[in-house]
Amino acid sequence: MHHKILILFLFLITGSASAQLSDLARIDFTFIPNKNSDVEYTRSRVLINAPIPLKGEGKYLFLGFDYSNIHLRFKDEELPFDRNQLNDFRILDFTIGYTQPLKNDWRLGVRFQPGISTNHTARNLTVDDIVFSGDLVFIKKYEDDYKPSRLILGLSYSQNRGYLFPLPFISYYKKFSADWSYNLGIPKTNLQYHISDKHRMKLFAQLDGFTSNVQNGALVNDTDVAELINMSLINGGLQYEYHFTEHFQLDLRAAYNFSLSNKLKDGDNNTILTIDNDSRSYLRAVLKFKI
Repeated sequence: MHHKILILFLFLITGSASAQLSDLARIDFTFIPNKNSDVEYTRSRVLINAPIPLKGEGKYLFLGFDYSNIHLRFKDEELPFDRNQLNDFRILDFTIGYTQPLKNDWRLGVRFQPGISTNHTARNLTVDDIVFSGDLVFIKKYEDDYKPSRLILGLSYSQNRGYLFPLPFISYYKKFSADWSYNLGIPKTNLQYHISDKHRMKLFAQLDGFTSNVQNGALVNDTDVAELINMSLINGGLQYEYHFTEHFQLDLRAAYNFSLSNKLKDGDNNTILTIDNDSRSYLRAVLKFKI
């Protein structure tokens, strides 16, 4: 029963960004130091998901939430904006998901996430703080006792991730030996080695970042008004996994940022200021309970 439910959750794999619906509960901490840059980035995240079986074989509804607190510490004291307006942000998404089996061993997965994304100086929520995310994927699993594989194809869009345009969701997973497996795709790719039942190592590459509304705007250079802040990055590195039990694990990541961008934008999504950020270090720790 457990492995069947796990398959249902596989349509959400974001690094990032994104959270996996296979995670029933998760505590997530990300840190990018300000070495060689003007910005230090810290993100604390809490996620809860609950599967609800529906009438009809293999049909499930998912309900949950995903909350993040993001802190930016600016090293340069002469930046052309009020740092107090742009150093703390909160993102809250409410998750509504649905999955059902299709013909020929395919499965449909749909997710809709209304939420809010704003700076902490906001006293009251406004329409501009409301954001939406959505995913549509089709999943095909190829059964093999020794070398299973899985294909996921779809489309993903979010107004609070690092990339503000629809992204193709492509994922091909293959276990090609008793100890090795790989996952090729967008937004995440990895190569995994199973050291033992409790210890695993993984090489990975991923997209990450966030976007938030700046309520009431932030004056930049005394002339422009920033209404959005956007951070986007591409990185790759090493992940260590320790499995306390089959469903409870700790992930530790250390990565190199190949590309990292911090931008302030106006209401039409035009960049009005790029904040210097040449930090190449990325550290992350995740404690999660999953099916």
